[in-house]
Amino acid sequence: MTKKIAFQGEPGANSDEACRTHYPDYEPAPYPTFEEAFEGVKSGACALGMIPVENSIAGRVADVHHLLPASGLKIIGERFKPIHFQLMASKGVRLEDLKTVVSMPFAWGQCRRFLRKLGVTMEAAGDTAASARIVAESPSPTRAAIAPALAAEIYGLEILARDIEDEAHNTTRFLVMSPETDPAAPPAGTECVTSFVFRVRNIPAALYKALGGFATNGVNMTKLESYMENGAFTATFFYAEVDGRPEDAGLVNAFDELKFFSDHFEVLGVYAADPFRKTNLG
Repeated sequence: MTKKIAFQGEPGANSDEACRTHYPDYEPAPYPTFEEAFEGVKSGACALGMIPVENSIAGRVADVHHLLPASGLKIIGERFKPIHFQLMASKGVRLEDLKTVVSMPFAWGQCRRFLRKLGVTMEAAGDTAASARIVAESPSPTRAAIAPALAAEIYGLEILARDIEDEAHNTTRFLVMSPETDPAAPPAGTECVTSFVFRVRNIPAALYKALGGFATNGVNMTKLESYMENGAFTATFFYAEVDGRPEDAGLVNAFDELKFFSDHFEVLGVYAADPFRKTNLG
């Protein structure tokens, strides 16, 4: 039986494309929400999950970071996907006849220049792939959708204009999630990323002191983001990523110092750094 990989969205979404590209031996399994996608992996219905966490233009994907610790899943990998948007419509529709374009606001914001030249009215949809389905289900000579190329293939639409995004560097980073409580570590010699969450103690300069060990031990912290947990304004959690493995001498010392000034600490995953980091991120 083919293993499944969970993603949030409808068939044809960017997450669906990412699953097919990086895990071709797995069957992509769509879920309406991030919570349901996480649960699909946790329940065993899916062997893996692929979740977008940030985009080079739009920034952090909302809600994902606070779901990670609560999910009980472990991060076992990262994948970067260049994002390309296509303008698609029912067969026979002409570009010059368009009056309305359907997509999610996230996609509009990444195709502003093209849409301005087109002079169309925007119609909101909850998902880029959903916009393609909507146009396919209600064909119109004046309406099109913005969605990934896979959506045109799935819903039988024609692509009127390709790669209409404003910025060539538009890229989404995905994390690969596993239900294993203790997944195998990457092979020796592999450049790794360690993801973790922590909550500092409620004392003066706690965050400053908690992070000091990373600088003094030469650990490169590549990400630090705060998020609120359970609506508590005084209990801020932090999601962080660093280069290296927890057993590296510098990281051992940095984590010891962090734990001293924190009342919660948890490693969410240790995984190989995607080669995309070196070739495309400088």
